[in-house]
Amino acid sequence: MANHTSAEGASGGAGSFPAGYAAQLATEVIDSDGRAHVVERFRSQGIRLPTFAELADPSLIDPDISEALATVDPDFADPLNLFRVHWFNDGSGGRTEVPPHVVLPSELTGTPAQIVVLFGNRFPMIGAHKVLAAYSCLAPRVVSGQFDPVRHRAVWPSTGNYARGGVAISRIMGCRGVAVLPENMSRERFEWLERWIADPADVIRTPGSESNVKEIYDACAELAQDPTNFILNQFSEFSNHIGHYEVTGAALLSVFEHLRSEASADNELNLAAFVAASGSAGTLGAGDRLKDSHNAQIVAVEALECPTMLYNGYGEHNIQGIGDKHIPLIHNVMNTDVIVGVSDRATDGLGLVFNTESGRDALREHLGASSWVLDHLGHFGYSSICNTLAAARAANELGLGPDDVVMTVATDGFEMYFSERERHLAQRHGGSFDADAARSIIERHLAPEASSDDAPHIEVLSDRGRDRIFNLGYYTWVEQQGVALEDFEARRDQAFWDSLRGLPRLWDDMINELNDEVAATFV
Repeated sequence: MANHTSAEGASGGAGSFPAGYAAQLATEVIDSDGRAHVVERFRSQGIRLPTFAELADPSLIDPDISEALATVDPDFADPLNLFRVHWFNDGSGGRTEVPPHVVLPSELTGTPAQIVVLFGNRFPMIGAHKVLAAYSCLAPRVVSGQFDPVRHRAVWPSTGNYARGGVAISRIMGCRGVAVLPENMSRERFEWLERWIADPADVIRTPGSESNVKEIYDACAELAQDPTNFILNQFSEFSNHIGHYEVTGAALLSVFEHLRSEASADNELNLAAFVAASGSAGTLGAGDRLKDSHNAQIVAVEALECPTMLYNGYGEHNIQGIGDKHIPLIHNVMNTDVIVGVSDRATDGLGLVFNTESGRDALREHLGASSWVLDHLGHFGYSSICNTLAAARAANELGLGPDDVVMTVATDGFEMYFSERERHLAQRHGGSFDADAARSIIERHLAPEASSDDAPHIEVLSDRGRDRIFNLGYYTWVEQQGVALEDFEARRDQAFWDSLRGLPRLWDDMINELNDEVAATFV
């Protein structure tokens, strides 16, 4: 069938999608043979897909499915776990009315603004929110028939969690997944992949670490020479942005409304900003949702050791979960308000403080941190600590007060980084970590005495600053990856991003049609 590429109806007539993006944004079946294979595979394995509306508001999930989920382990490759790919999981298989989160106290953040962090380690199978990005990228390709589970291998280029999420989603959908990630990522990521992938050849280790995204792209370009490899590049798949706009954005709004309902009559809370590390820029799509609904400012974060947006810089760092040295195609740069640089010295050091007895004792004694705060710190992986530090620094830079709410996400927990903790202990602390060492890190990187070298690295963007960062993406996408210049430039106009907003409802129609067709075979 022909691909429907018009945004008419999906976005109030914003125009047509650029030709280079039409396939990934299709709202009709493109390959009827591929879709027939999807129906056959889903029928044989009892697979039903959740809609984006259900993931944004899990109360919409069929009660029979919710009841069946009670008997399913969240970490198993069970098709029902697709209905747990949302922010409302309680961490033990159940569902909450409000996404699990924490409002950090000022003594820890050093800002009077309320820093609110949602927990990503409650997501199923991988303990990280990137499983949502993986589902968001594959589902539209499946319902349009472009991805054929019989013929294709799903290739997931990543710096770690997205590749794991893609492998989990692939396995549940009855197809083969390939993880492409840097060889220097944490040991826990590779141990997880060893458990979930049958063929070791489906884990491809590329040179370097977080900052070596081009090497990932090069590996994918080689894999793409084989037409059976289907590359689902999180850095350029707009459904990554759309999924976070729709699902993560809704979760953040749910938490904010909950906070507002609990606030006293004298406190009119203001949703002032959303903060997320750039990475693939998918999560930043949630910021677009909060800006649309509350005019919140959008704060993008990067590692100070590789300050691409701030200084057109380069380098290596250990804030795992952030890919650097480029501007993702799906980053809505012209809608971004603030850039913050955070050093991996801070995230490595605070990872030790948050996850050692001596570190938590120091937090209690030096900052007066309460037990309930200390109990939540294991939910913060490296990029989560990075997001939180950036949220506090942005709040101070913007002059926010106690009625202002700054929201961010803990993309994963520290479960993925215990090996990194041991490495950091050995390299920088001689294998031991005492109260004096913990106090030194706290004084350097946390309030109220924080004097970290990376604290001043903030830029409130003007139009010139946005243009500078947007233009930097040209070298990756047009010169290296072959994106047409007119397609690249289309992203400069907010009308392009507005045209994406109605797609989840159209994709949900296609998901429901597919589910009905699969279910009809059981009658």
